[in-house]
This record gives sequence, structure tokens and C-alpha cells, in this order.
Amino acid sequence: MKLTDNTFLVTGGASGLGEATATAIVEGGGRVVIVDLRGSDGESTAKRLGDAATFVPADITDETSLSEALDAAGSHGPLRGAVHCAGRGGDRLRILDRDGNPAPVDSFRNVVEVNLIGTYNLLRLAAARIARNEPVDGERGAIVLTASVAAFDGQIGQTSYTASKAAVHGITLVAARDLASVGIRVNTIAPGLFDTPMLARLRDDIREGLAAGVPFPKRLGLPADYAGMALTLLQNSYANGETIRLDGAIRMAPR
Repeated sequence: MKLTDNTFLVTGGASGLGEATATAIVEGGGRVVIVDLRGSDGESTAKRLGDAATFVPADITDETSLSEALDAAGSHGPLRGAVHCAGRGGDRLRILDRDGNPAPVDSFRNVVEVNLIGTYNLLRLAAARIARNEPVDGERGAIVLTASVAAFDGQIGQTSYTASKAAVHGITLVAARDLASVGIRVNTIAPGLFDTPMLARLRDDIREGLAAGVPFPKRLGLPADYAGMALTLLQNSYANGETIRLDGAIRMAPR
């Protein structure tokens, strides 16, 4: 799928991985609709990117607002792809606390609601729009989801986060097989330790320690690294049904 003169939707596009991806799409000649929560930096990000970018506030777990964002994307031409970066971190709760009390189930439910239900909501609604397109070179479009290395190497306290991201990995091949009949490819990126606003809150020494644990290159991943992989998955017509670890070969320790 070519970027030039095509329209793509990026969730979580106001900052971090999503902002880098939206920027890369515009620099590659495409148009982008940035989706993020109301009150985010989505409007300023869209202004920075110029006429090829539009910001539409939406909650990925809400069908109505996400549908409105997809409608806005369609007003710029047929939606040819979506990159889903929106999500939340885990609750860092152990299954049992120090006194042997079980973790609250509501916290687990909220993480799964955002990271898994939100992902499926984007997947199904975007696929319905992309499926209406006329095929170009045999395909109608592509969708890129975001999991995490926690899907494979979940640490203590990451039960909810790992469950949600492992599920995103799990649906990737199923979605690719399901949507093959309408010419839509589905792939997932599983990032490792990335230099995003979430890690920016940590002290420099902690960030340096995290970077030192990456085999090679010994640094945190950059949002541009993610964006480059996302664009490759959008454009490479033979990439389908795959979850790609983007992590510098790190394997997370138990804690």
C-alpha cells in the first residue's frame, strides 16, 4: 500500500509512538487523521504537520466517537490504513499483596478494556471502512496494531498489562486470516523499552539502567524506530499476520 495521496488513521497520535507515525506518514506523502483523547496535544500536533493532518478527539473504547473519527478520515479520501498506538500502561499490582489480599478485579478490567477492547473496537470499525475500498494492486488496505514485549516476557506486577497485550498478539493472525477475504492485511508491533512520555517521567539514572539492559543497540527505542516499522508494515504487501518484536533483542527479567 502506497502512502502517497492515501489517508491513514493513527490512534494515540498526539504524542510518542503515534505522533512519530503520523509525522512519518505525512513526510511520506500521505494524509493522516490523528485520534487521541480530548485535552491531548493532538490539535497542536496536527497543526505542526500542516494541511495533510487532522485531529479528531475520540475514546478508542467508545464506538460513537471512534466512528466519528473514521468518518472524518473518510472525508479526506478512502481510508487505506490504520495504526493503533493508543493504550495505557499496566496497574503494577501483584496478584496478592503483602498481606495476602487479592488484587482488585476492577483495575484488571480497566486495563483490558482499554488495551484489548479498545484494540478490537478500532480493528473492527476501521476494517469495515477499509473493506469498502476498491482494491489497489490486489489489496484494500492494512492495519497495524500495538502489543508489547510484555506479551511474551511479562514481569511481576504486569498481569493485567500482559494479559491485554498477549491477547492483541493472539488476535493478529486470526484477524489477518479473517480479513484476507476482503483484502486487508493485519500486523502487530511489540515494542520493548521505548523513549516515550511514560518513560520520560523516570530519573535519568533509571533510564540509563534500562537502556544498558538492551543487548544491541544499547539505548531505548526511539518513536522513529516504531514509525519506521509501522510504515514498512503498511507498505509491504506480503507482510501479514505477524507480530514483530521491536526491542533490541531484550528479554525482560521477572521483575
